[in-house]
Amino acid sequence: MNLDVILKELDGSRRFDLSVPISADTPLTPHMVPFRMAYMRRHGDIVRDGDVSGSTEMISMGAHTGTHVDALAHISHRGHLHGGLPVDDAMVAGRFASLGVETVVPFIGRGVLLDVPRWLELDAADLPGRATTADDLAAVIERAQVEIRPGDAVFIRSGWMQHTYAAPADYVGHATGVPGPDLDGARLLTDLGVALVGSDTLAFEHLAPGLGHTRLPVHRHLLVDSGVPIVEHLMLENLAAASVAEFLLVLLPLPIVGATASPLRPIALASD
Repeated sequence: MNLDVILKELDGSRRFDLSVPISADTPLTPHMVPFRMAYMRRHGDIVRDGDVSGSTEMISMGAHTGTHVDALAHISHRGHLHGGLPVDDAMVAGRFASLGVETVVPFIGRGVLLDVPRWLELDAADLPGRATTADDLAAVIERAQVEIRPGDAVFIRSGWMQHTYAAPADYVGHATGVPGPDLDGARLLTDLGVALVGSDTLAFEHLAPGLGHTRLPVHRHLLVDSGVPIVEHLMLENLAAASVAEFLLVLLPLPIVGATASPLRPIALASD
């Protein structure tokens, strides 16, 4: 393979950062660990030869903070993980020895954006608590004239980030509900053989008003039944604004042994 050709093609591509900034203001689901950062050493605390000084910090956060990927260890059903593995067997010395996020393979491959509001002509008033069905996704695929192939990463833009991201409580959406795929919508994607799925919401899931994260049938289907990792809290607005439906996705989880998730900075590259 000619490396010069690859680099030339990449040099002419448009690049989109699909991650959100991580700070104390980053919205979180209510049961997640909040982000905290403190400087352990400030400039001037220690001055080295040549008047050189350094600053370092300590960061405390849950692995499900900001843009992140859910590992298969994240969800169980009736005490079992993906492949029928009992949770007790997966745990060694209080940590997951199986199906942690270090087992999520780095993804470099074809990505597809399904822009639900654009192709279904939805506005902000239509979004709260709206389930994205299999019929919805089939209609978006047809109208966008994209093909979903086995091994693709498929990201669903709900429009929820554009609608409410500036207000964390609204983005969490406990009172209003949050748009997202329902179980049939998720089954359509797994039937097509996707390798990875993601969305611009805190949960890749339709959340009904008032129920929050008490029901997670889509997570169960993807992580437990199908072995498909989930990416959440994606920044898809710039990708959608540029009308990019297909792209090269580079997505690299941190190999945090035994963790149920990893923060990400996924990059999409699209040809001009």
